Amino acid sequence: MIRIGALFMTKNQYSIEFQEQALSKARQRGTRSVRDVANDLNMAVGTLRKWISKSNRKDDVSKPGTQLPDDLPAQSWGPAQRLLALNQTHAMSQTQLHAWCREKGLFEHQLKAWGEAFCSATAPESRESRTALRELQVKHDGLQRELRRKEKALAEAAALLVLQKKFQALWEDEEK
Repeated sequence: MIRIGALFMTKNQYSIEFQEQALSKARQRGTRSVRDVANDLNMAVGTLRKWISKSNRKDDVSKPGTQLPDDLPAQSWGPAQRLLALNQTHAMSQTQLHAWCREKGLFEHQLKAWGEAFCSATAPESRESRTALRELQVKHDGLQRELRRKEKALAEAAALLVLQKKFQALWEDEEK
């Protein structure tokens, strides 16, 4: 039980069947808002939205954009589904593109915005990639240090050989 001010609210535990039913109703809501569906089901709007986003993420991972959803509005499509839509419409003429957009329930400007977002988006660096980069930089610095040390040793050896040859040439000249 959670206490908010003077109100006591209980944390509801919903069954998997209820969650699936709520997701089904949310996907088939048509022009109704998620809030209306949540009110009809007598549940919190945030909970329903969380279930929808979790379901979308699960769909993106399990089948990464193999087909476009017919039961979801275009605004709630995941990145894989948006990329698939961009791939499908890339080579279409204007008339084909307008027909496809009408069929899928979205606008041409949405496709353009998605394309710009994909082109301008930079992948966020993960912690593993940063640590791997740091390790590579440390290794690179060590190799550079070792290379400089070996170059100095090689230059010193070459100088000693030259001096030795000159010294031998001097002794040979004196002996003659």
